[in-house]
Parts: sequence; structure tokens; C-alpha cells
Amino acid sequence: MRRTLFAATLASIAAWSTPTIGGFCGFYVAKADTKLFNRASQVVLVRDGDRTVMTMANDFEGEPKEFAVVIPVPTFLTREQIHVGEKALVDHLDAYSAPRLVEYFDQNPCERREYRLALPMSAARASGAAQDSASLAKALGVTIEAQYTVGEYDILILSAQQSSGLETWLRQNGYRIPPGASEVIGSYLKQNMRFFVAKVNLAEQSRLGFSYLRPLQVAYESPKFMLPIRLGMVNAKGPQELFVYALTRNGRVETTNYRTAKLPADMDLPVYLKQPNEFAAFYKAMFTRQVENQDGSAVFLEYAWDMKWCDPCAADPLSNDELRRLGVFWIDGRDGQPPGVFLSRLHVRYDNAHFPEDLVFQETGDRANFQGRYVLRHPWTGAETCGAATEYRQALLDRRGREAEQLARLTGWTIADIRKKMGTDLPVRAEPAWWERLWKK
Repeated sequence: MRRTLFAATLASIAAWSTPTIGGFCGFYVAKADTKLFNRASQVVLVRDGDRTVMTMANDFEGEPKEFAVVIPVPTFLTREQIHVGEKALVDHLDAYSAPRLVEYFDQNPCERREYRLALPMSAARASGAAQDSASLAKALGVTIEAQYTVGEYDILILSAQQSSGLETWLRQNGYRIPPGASEVIGSYLKQNMRFFVAKVNLAEQSRLGFSYLRPLQVAYESPKFMLPIRLGMVNAKGPQELFVYALTRNGRVETTNYRTAKLPADMDLPVYLKQPNEFAAFYKAMFTRQVENQDGSAVFLEYAWDMKWCDPCAADPLSNDELRRLGVFWIDGRDGQPPGVFLSRLHVRYDNAHFPEDLVFQETGDRANFQGRYVLRHPWTGAETCGAATEYRQALLDRRGREAEQLARLTGWTIADIRKKMGTDLPVRAEPAWWERLWKK
């Protein structure tokens, strides 16, 4: 059986989540979820004290028999610490926290009235063979500490004395180890880390009736709050995208060994971005430019919010039951009560040259809300000719120019191309001729 080396939970793996913002009074119209990016891996980290629950959603495409995963873990895992999760929960978390496009509509400047838009708030709703294998492993300095079948996965927990022995054992058992993996494996062994190895049990998968690979979840206690990414870069074909959704009790999560930067947010952009595929093109170009501005070595905060609510909501907040199934263990017995969970969504584009170390995190006490939010302001197009309307129309021309310049700065696109696409997306009524105003009352 041909298997592959998962590069520590992440995509392109070897073949196989400011001051508090008030109500926005806008309408959510589009989101930039992980589907915009190729080779995008998603990891949910639930963390409180030394307790961690990690959910790994892989983007493997191909025959299940080709799938395998090798993940460094900081401690031994018992059968009860391993679970098979639900991809729908990760998808819901992605949709809820995705950067979003919102729109507003300008008021008639000739009418002075105060109003409030009521934003609809969503409530959170074989023994002989095994002995031979163990003997061969022992001869190579590899210890099979445990083996389990969990759902559709056969899982081994391995430790080793040296990287060469572990590499040899993996190769002998059909795993393709890329050149250059030895040094990385050796560094994990020096940290006394073990290796979580999983492959698909085809008979169990067929019996359970699943046609896709569900996420793997592990729960453990360790002072290390980290995510191993280096194995994933050994044979990666170009940079990879990683989305981390950190669920904590107290506040925002950030990396300690790399800069954590907030994405530019809350700026007005041309209305044409509402057209199909335009927002996706903008977001990918903007994110690439921000990576370049940070020399390719930063982790970006896309969302930070208390999960009791959202504004505007790109998706309903997760229910207590959904959060519990993702591993939020401290909300047991809180049915019907606010969950007491803070979500941080981090996005990193990484490669060997810019991310030589694994990601190390810390939970902060910062509970300020933040979201990647981009605003479209639709113009008023009425025919009134009051003085305020004249001033408004002139200001609108200036606003269009600022929106074009802002978009150019964020993406690197040319002003000429942007203005061409803007076209008449913000129709501005020409100033009435002098005689049209002459006898108007």
C-alpha cells in the first residue's frame, strides 16, 4: 500500500480562526473563506491552561488508500484522547470568521433624518504480524508505544531514539519520506516528541459508510502551545496556506516567535467589487501584498471576536453543542447560556525560507473585537437639487477617487485598470444646468 507523509497537519502535505467596535449597521454581502486558496489547511486549536484539543482538517484529494499522516505530538496519546470529528464544524467556523464585504446606502442629503438599521442578529443555534512489526521497529530504535483503530483510521503512536531509525522504519512500512526530512525529524526527537501516524482502514471506512476523510482530533495536556509545520515544507511545491482557528476562554491568540499583524480593514472600496468573483480576486491580491509588505514572515489576524455574537454575521455563531464537539470542554453544563469562548482566526502563508521554526502561540487578555471587513457605499441617485445635494455630488466624485486609490494601495493594481472597472458603478447625476434651477421652488 502506497502511503505518504503528511506534513504536520497542513496542506500541500506530501500527497495525501483595536477598540471594541459598535454595531456596523451594514449588510453582509460576501465572504472570503478558505475555498479561495489552493492547498489550504485548517486547524482548530482549543486551548485553556495546558489543555489542548486539536482538530486537523486535511485537504487530501485522491484514493483513501493513498492517505497517511505523520504528526509530531508533545506527549503520549491514549485511545481515548483521539477522536474523529466532523468537517461541517470546521466549515461553519470558517464561514463565521471569514473576512467579509458589507454594503451601505447613502441617504438623501436633502432630507435630514436620523435612522438606525436593525441588523438581524443571529442567535447561536492481527497479533503475529504485529509482533514481527514491533521486533523490526525495536531493532531500528523505534518503539510502537500504542496502536488503535479510531473510526476509519488505523493509528500508531511512535517514539524513536534517532531520526535515521525512524526514517528507515517509515520507508520499510511504505511511507515516502522526502529528502531533507532527517534534520527536521531529529529536532522533534530532541524535544522528546512522539509521532502520531494514521492511515485509512478501508474496511472500517466502508462499514461506516463515509466517502470522504473526516478530521482527526486529539486532546492532550502540555505546556507547549504550538503547531508543527516544518515537516510540511520538506517537499512542498511552493508556499502553503494555513488557517488556525484558536478557541480560548480569555482572549486573543498570537504567535510568539513570528510577528502577528492585523490585516488592513474597515476601508471603503469601489462598489464593483460586489460583482461575481471580484471580491475573491481583491482579497487574494490584497493578502499577497500584505505578505510581501511583511517580508513573507508574518502571521495575519483575520478575525477576533467573542463568540456570543457577530456584527455583521457572515454565518450564525456556533452553538454550544457545536463548540463542545470541537473540543471546548469548559462549556459543559452551560446549555442555553453564552458560551464564554473567544475566537482568533489566523492566516499564514509559509515556506521554508521564511518560517524556519514551528508556530508557537500564546493566549493574551486582549478581547478587543476585530474583523477583516471591507465596505461598499452605494451612492444616492435622486434628482433633488438642494444645496446639500450639490455638495454631496461633488463629495461623491472625490470619494470615488479615494476608493480607487485605496484599492490600488491594497492590491498593487493600477489606478487605470481600477477606474476602467469602476466605470459607472457609482452613477453620479450631472450638475443641473443653471436654467433648470432658475424657477424651481
